[in-house]
Amino acid sequence: MDISVVIPLYNEVESLSELVAWIKRVNDENSFSYEVIMIDDGSTDGSWREIEVLKLTYPEIYAIKFRRNYGKSAALNVGFAAASGDVVITMDADLQDSPDEIPVLFHRIKEEKLDLLSGYKQKRHDPLNKTLPTKLFNAVTRRVSGINNLHDFNCGLKAYRKDVVKNIEVYGEMHRYIPVIAKWAGFTKIEEQVVKHYPRKYGTTKFGFSRFINGFLDLLSIFFVGKFSKRPMHFFGSLGVLSFMGGFIMTLWLISDKLISISKGTSYRNVTDQPLFYIALVAIIVGTQLFLTGFIAELVSRNAHDRNNYQIEKVI
Repeated sequence: MDISVVIPLYNEVESLSELVAWIKRVNDENSFSYEVIMIDDGSTDGSWREIEVLKLTYPEIYAIKFRRNYGKSAALNVGFAAASGDVVITMDADLQDSPDEIPVLFHRIKEEKLDLLSGYKQKRHDPLNKTLPTKLFNAVTRRVSGINNLHDFNCGLKAYRKDVVKNIEVYGEMHRYIPVIAKWAGFTKIEEQVVKHYPRKYGTTKFGFSRFINGFLDLLSIFFVGKFSKRPMHFFGSLGVLSFMGGFIMTLWLISDKLISISKGTSYRNVTDQPLFYIALVAIIVGTQLFLTGFIAELVSRNAHDRNNYQIEKVI
């Protein structure tokens, strides 16, 4: 199969029929063999009923319904697991991503032998409270990840080589950092494609202020996991050793200062009367704790067995 189109959706009932018809037209015109994988992320507006109706007309649809809302990352992860096409293309269900972009995404992945091709919406039709945080996160992510050729990490319209989606894990709210996850997994052929962005035709945006905070925390998680997941002792142990040695040196200085004062017969302050003693004590305790944290982290796998166990209600 040439293409798997993976579509996570939540309360997008009005747009589904138009989107599926659009995808079919584009793929038929280009003689692509394809499937449409739709993941209903716990919709409450009748989206699943609409998908069941569409399935009767479009046998290319493979649909999965979550019992509750898990989030876009969960939907993408399940969609990636189900995909069988040589090229996997993701897009949002709100008609702001254009299926007309599918041919160029497919051909670039194939002809340039790319791992990932990320869409770039140069002209956006989103409210200011969504575009400003996006610009900030994109700038920070470029800096942290070193992927300097991408302008829009969070664009829903992306194309992947099949091997990429089968070897990465998307959880929490990490979907906005998939290029970073792919890079940490060793898939470095990442490029960008300018795509059209359409105004929202139906429904309302699912963007909230909490995503601003969660996005920043997820970026820190991505950075830490990518750098230290296989060697946590290098992170915690280094900090622990530095803290312990700093406290130990301060303790030695306090003791030697007292001994020198005694040998000279001069007056001196008790070690425990000096603020530096307590600073040294805290540094030694913190250093020991950090070192032990690193040691324990070396023994515990960061991957829980049930991280991506989602309660799927129906599959058609």
